[in-house]
Amino acid sequence: MRPRRGGMSLTLAITLALVLKVILLTLLYQAFFAAPQAKKMRVPAAQVEQHLLGNTAPSPAPKDHQP
Repeated sequence: MRPRRGGMSLTLAITLALVLKVILLTLLYQAFFAAPQAKKMRVPAAQVEQHLLGNTAPSPAPKDHQP
């Protein structure tokens, strides 16, 4: 196949589109997913696992018995 006259070749157009998408995705990742806003926002992995894989109904809170 020959490139079109007076325009970009298909290979160049696809390459430029892919490069722009990679740059855009990298910028979005850095802006939103690279690090939490504060160090205290970190949650232990076991707690996340229990939340995602555990039962969906919340367990009842223990009641305090006062004599």
